[in-house]
Amino acid sequence: METLESELTCPICLELFEDPLLLPCAHSLCFNCAHRILVSHCSSTKPLESISAFQCPTCRYVITLNQRGLEGLKRNVTLQNIIDRFQKASVSGPNSPSESRRPRPFSASVSVSLSGRGSPASSSAMSAERVACQFCEQEPPREAVKTCVTCEVSYCDRCLRATHPNKKPFTSHRLVEPVADAHLRGLACLEHENEKQTLENNLANLVKRNSELEDQMAKLIQICQQVEVNTAMHEAKLVEECDELVEIIRQRKQVIAVKIKESKVMKLRKLAQQIANCRQCLERSSALITQAEHSLKENDHARFLQTARNVAERVAMATASSQVLIPDVNLNEAFDNFALDFSREKKILEGLDYLTAPNPPSIREELCTASHDTITVHWTSEDEFSVTSYELQYTIYTGQTNFISLYNSVDSWMIVPNIKQNHYTVHGLQSGTRYIFFVKAINQAGSRNSEPARLKTNSQPFKLDPKTAHKKLRLSNDCLTMEKDESSLKKSHTPERFSSTGAYGAAGNVFIDSGCHYWEVLLGASTWYAVGVAYKSAPKNEWSGKNSSSWVFSRCNNNFVVRHNGKEMLVEASLQLRRLGVLLDYDNNALSFYDAMSSQHLHTFDISFLLPVAPTFMIWNKSIMILSGLPVPDFVDCPEQQEGMCRQQESPYVSGMKGCH
Repeated sequence: METLESELTCPICLELFEDPLLLPCAHSLCFNCAHRILVSHCSSTKPLESISAFQCPTCRYVITLNQRGLEGLKRNVTLQNIIDRFQKASVSGPNSPSESRRPRPFSASVSVSLSGRGSPASSSAMSAERVACQFCEQEPPREAVKTCVTCEVSYCDRCLRATHPNKKPFTSHRLVEPVADAHLRGLACLEHENEKQTLENNLANLVKRNSELEDQMAKLIQICQQVEVNTAMHEAKLVEECDELVEIIRQRKQVIAVKIKESKVMKLRKLAQQIANCRQCLERSSALITQAEHSLKENDHARFLQTARNVAERVAMATASSQVLIPDVNLNEAFDNFALDFSREKKILEGLDYLTAPNPPSIREELCTASHDTITVHWTSEDEFSVTSYELQYTIYTGQTNFISLYNSVDSWMIVPNIKQNHYTVHGLQSGTRYIFFVKAINQAGSRNSEPARLKTNSQPFKLDPKTAHKKLRLSNDCLTMEKDESSLKKSHTPERFSSTGAYGAAGNVFIDSGCHYWEVLLGASTWYAVGVAYKSAPKNEWSGKNSSSWVFSRCNNNFVVRHNGKEMLVEASLQLRRLGVLLDYDNNALSFYDAMSSQHLHTFDISFLLPVAPTFMIWNKSIMILSGLPVPDFVDCPEQQEGMCRQQESPYVSGMKGCH
């Protein structure tokens, strides 16, 4: 109730809201408290009527008043009703005056039976009182045989049969042994003892829901205001951009018009010159024709011969040079080959639209690749041509399923900005570790994220460390195979070398302190071996698993055991086991063994790792080969499967087994 009351308290007067106003920011305030806020802003130069705004005391949102002042704000009727019910529920109770019982039926006819009221409400007292029927019309009324808690009336046998036939709704009435009125209220309260608490709970839930709705409404109001601001900004930007386009078109119109006029003047000048040349040639040709015609009309042969020769030479010369005298006419000078084609620009203008953020890209997990320290992420985008760049974000996956909360944890994310391709290779990652990747597509309008993708680096690759190999073991040149060899004795003693008789072991050349790593051991024909992990401090003069610093899976002839701290436990496995899978999940404190051929889970150690561990191997016959740096197989790929996998029942360890010492 205290929590509920705090929700109904005014932030100014710290009392329950009285005549609450619903502010535009979705908070509430007492009318008188709002009035006091306005009064506090008054001065000699600023009367109350001139105050047109004030700040919400809860969120500091500026409340603008209209001409009606505070009367122009809406009353929060719903909140007032809740407060009224809360106050009524707070003052009411089983002993409060407001809980007075309703009038008892037929009270006038049962006055003679009230002598027993006021006695203790014990079962013996109730049974000792004589309770009269409250429905009988005779005087004195008969003795009651039952009291109906639902009706709050006691009945004799006859009246009970008359008023409560064996049919609905009377079959649901609660009938008890006769009870006096003084004790009936207690029974009725027991009947409804949970109703008050239920009402309070419902009221509290309703108030909480209203508070959530108010918060939601405040957020929606803020979004609406932001929409208004953004819309106005975009509209102004649209006008500005279109005005710039119109100005560019106007300027280009002027430039092209000037070019057309200049071309016109130049072409007309050339044409005028050509016309003048033609006119001059025409005049000369016409004069020659006139002279020749005049010579042809000459009747005097002597005079004709005298002039004809001169005219004939001039005509012959004019005829021979006619192509020179007549100027060529260039049709291009008519402006026929000039055109204004703005179809491409029109198409571009018709496609004008506001730019939106690109659709979220999609990470193609089937195309992504990994090594022990790199992951190459591939993705696709439907809006590739509208994307300016991509941004790749990644972090180590901790098993958190709420990706929104994980994404908001900004400090844990690595960011690769300004990627131009649809792929990127991340280097320097932890081996055997699962990562979460997001890809963000970006343009001038905004950005959108892809769905998260969980990608994993491969296991840490390693080889057998020659410095640790027992002197009776022979390692291959690539340090991936170890073989028992009694003749191989040319090895110097070092502290890290397996040294004692029977401890024919070698360790991997890495120490692992994080991630999930998987390797396999090709067992060949070996029937006596041990495979597992160990701390660097594990003794080298005894079998692995005989101490608290090593954990191994071992075959001892026809028996398969797991061993730790000198204790062994039988494990069911096939004698045809030829390929042993080892899963070291350092982060989840587990070491598991599998039959890699059949995908059978053999055993899992639950280990609280304190130090880095190295892979360790022992053989007593034949040879084994190491395959490391492998991806985790699908059947053991995720920690969830590991947690849900049925682990082998941990029966008590035995101190030793025959043939394994």
